[in-house]
Amino acid sequence: MELRLVVADDHDIVRGGLRDLLEEHVGWKVVAEAATGTDAVTKVREFSPDVAILDISMPSLSGLEAARRIIQSGSKARILILTLHDSDTMIKEMLDTGVRGYVLKSDAARDLFVAVEALQHGRTFFTSKVAEMIQNGYLKKRKNPTATEPGASRITPRQREILKLLAEGKANRDIAVALGMSVKTAETHRAALMSRLNCHSIADLVRYAIRNKIIEV
Repeated sequence: MELRLVVADDHDIVRGGLRDLLEEHVGWKVVAEAATGTDAVTKVREFSPDVAILDISMPSLSGLEAARRIIQSGSKARILILTLHDSDTMIKEMLDTGVRGYVLKSDAARDLFVAVEALQHGRTFFTSKVAEMIQNGYLKKRKNPTATEPGASRITPRQREILKLLAEGKANRDIAVALGMSVKTAETHRAALMSRLNCHSIADLVRYAIRNKIIEV
C-alpha cells in the first residue's frame, strides 16, 4: 500500500529536499506540501495523509500548535516533528500534544526513514538525543523521594494495553474502538492509570512506558 505524506516547512529548499528524499522510498508519496502551520492543518484535513512531517518554527502557527489542532480534529495522521530544537521544555510540550515522532534535523539523514517507518507501523520514534533526554527526565524524578515511580508490576495486563495505546498517541475514542469499550470506560482507565502511576500528564505516561519498555523508541 502507498504511504501518503504531507511535508510542512517554511523553507522551500528544505521542503523540496525532504520531498525528494522521501519519494526515493518505494511506495511513499508526498501528496501535499505546506509553508505555514495553518496551511499544514488545512492540507492534512484535505489530503488525509498517513504521516505528517512538521517543522517547529513556521509562520502563522508553530509546528506544535499545528500538531495539536491536527490531533484534536480526529485526524488519523501520525505526526513527526522535524526540528533544530531539542530543549527539555519543547520535548515535554511535544509529548503532551500527542506527538510520537521527533527527529532533529541534524539527524535526519540517519533517522528520517526509520522514524517514518516506525510511525507507519504504529510505533513511536525519538531521535537518540531526545530519547536520552526523556530517560534523564525519569532519572531526575527518581531522585525526588516525593515522586517515585511505581513498578510496572502494579498495572494489570489491560491497563498495560491501554497505557501502550495512550503512549502511542491514541485518543480515548480510538482506545475505546480498539478494545471494544465505551469512551467513558476508556477515560476511567486513563484516570486510574495516571493515579496509580503517579503521572500528572500524558508526557509522564510516555516516559513511564519508555522506561518500562512498554513502547519502543
